[in-house]
Amino acid sequence: MPLTIEGREHDLGGGFTVRRLLPHAQCRSVGPFVFLDHIGPSEVPAEHPLAVRPHPHIGLATVTFLWEGAIMHRDSLGFAQEIRPGDVNWMTAGRGIVHSERTPGHLLGKPHRMHGLQTWVALPREHEETSPDFAHHPAATLPVVELPGVCLRIVAGDAFGETSPVKVLARTLYVSIELQGEASLVIPAEHAERALYPVEGELTLDGEPLAPGRLVVLEPGSEPLLRAGCDATVMLLGGEPLDGRRHVWWNFVSSSRERIEQAKADWEADRMGQVAGEHERIPLPAR
Repeated sequence: MPLTIEGREHDLGGGFTVRRLLPHAQCRSVGPFVFLDHIGPSEVPAEHPLAVRPHPHIGLATVTFLWEGAIMHRDSLGFAQEIRPGDVNWMTAGRGIVHSERTPGHLLGKPHRMHGLQTWVALPREHEETSPDFAHHPAATLPVVELPGVCLRIVAGDAFGETSPVKVLARTLYVSIELQGEASLVIPAEHAERALYPVEGELTLDGEPLAPGRLVVLEPGSEPLLRAGCDATVMLLGGEPLDGRRHVWWNFVSSSRERIEQAKADWEADRMGQVAGEHERIPLPAR
């Protein structure tokens, strides 16, 4: 039977909510994915814009994918890029990067909707200390597969005979699936580890209800039938299993506890870089 993971909801203030699915005590990763946050759907009030101050990462790539809203990304490499629905921001932290995430200027002072996913992909051990990098891929550059009543957007990695232009360092599966009412799709067993995250709509998997807000980790080798009772959206994610255990502490991911301790010291000593135009940062947690 598939493993179902219940998300933990956090209120970030102003009615803005985030649901965390990974990591979880029952499942630390699916393929290279070690972190999954569902943002919203929420109304961002005019008086409480998104304001994630500069913070660091090591050993991972961050992936942002939106259905509604916009986020302005700025990092210590000098990149400044707004992400809009359907685009992909892929930031490779490697040996270390600092970034901020804020409401874009054109939305400041205006209430607006925000809805999307933020994920972290652990880098293979041989690439954990690679040079940091950032890449933006507009929605129009991502492959789309059209099937009867089904639209598949290949966000990252390979699936359904197509490959995303997003550069990945391990085999990756990340697909946005939109189904019309009564449409169905067999989930192929072409990747070793897979999970489905129902975003909205009525769905069943092999005839069993698939509730939004829960991550369903599929059995290896299975080819279950996904069916929509009405228009629905679901994410398919996974890929090649990790090449060993990963330690996750705050925003740091590494195969080495000692490396995480070094990253803590580097952040406290302000040795991880600056984001142009930013004059504050998130301090190292006390825990």
